[in-house]
Amino acid sequence: MTTPTIDCRGMWKVFGVRPLQAMEAFRSGSLTRAEIQKRFGSVIGVADASFTVMPGEIFCIMGLSGSGKSTLVRQINGLVPATAGEMLIDGESLTRLPTARVRALRAKKVGMVFQGFGLLPHRNVRDNVALGLELRGLPRAERHDRAQQALEAMRLGDWADARIDQLSGGMQQRVGIARALAGDPGILLMDEPFSALDPLIRRELQDQFLELSRRLQKTVVFITHDLDEAMRLGSRIAIMAEGRIEQIGTPQDILLRPANAHVAAFVHGVSTRDTLRACDVMTPAPVNGSQPAPPGRVPEGMTLAAVARAAAEAGGDLAVTSHDGRVIGVARVADILRALAGDERSHDA
Repeated sequence: MTTPTIDCRGMWKVFGVRPLQAMEAFRSGSLTRAEIQKRFGSVIGVADASFTVMPGEIFCIMGLSGSGKSTLVRQINGLVPATAGEMLIDGESLTRLPTARVRALRAKKVGMVFQGFGLLPHRNVRDNVALGLELRGLPRAERHDRAQQALEAMRLGDWADARIDQLSGGMQQRVGIARALAGDPGILLMDEPFSALDPLIRRELQDQFLELSRRLQKTVVFITHDLDEAMRLGSRIAIMAEGRIEQIGTPQDILLRPANAHVAAFVHGVSTRDTLRACDVMTPAPVNGSQPAPPGRVPEGMTLAAVARAAAEAGGDLAVTSHDGRVIGVARVADILRALAGDERSHDA
């Protein structure tokens, strides 16, 4: 069985005085988050968060401002110590390690990209990217070589000697990603890295990030308040509110089967056309193959919008195939129309 890269077990973070008393009161449900702050002078940052992230997965955590998502991501690398709970990285308990060991593990295994770029204006691009390697004591030639490789991966190889103020906002964020990649960490923590950018640049960086993730197979925890971004990037999504994780699931799970009213409100108005795939609207094929499959075929990952067009062209139901060409189900016209009708109702509401 594969060991999770990140294993978060019942993590709590309570800021302020009397944290244990505040935690117990919130856990029992006797007080709200606001009442906890008033009575104990404490703020519930994260409340009993549990999840795993598997190797190579992009795990999105999303929620409104103050939901606890940025606090939680900083607990993954030990920047914010836990009030209670346990965080394991590659099976090693971060919460039980001495501070020096946590720093060493963070430097070796975890890279972080911030919303505000965090670049040093007095250093050129190459030296910004190489900063973490310099702090780890690597020789100048080696860190510059690794920095150049990271810049090439982000299509910034020709800008190594440029000043930071010569770069656009999108280019500066790519420098930030290159800096995280230069140390070759297995884990990337990305705290709303694209939210300050205009929509066109954001989309371009999302595309580049997805391509890079597939190629490098990094394990990614991606923080965002943008549901469309989470749906586009995430293998799975965790929705947070008031410090708690409300639901964890695939984008399709979150969209089609919201766990509660809060999650339903989050996904209200999201288009199913580009989020749902053929596999989400199909009827699984019989194991014995007793029923002949329709002649028209579409891959399981095709978007609902494309499936609808294919069904219209075929004039009927479609066979859905896996990556190796096997028929795994049938996308029936009635089910395709039902999914599209749900999308129309969402936008009309």
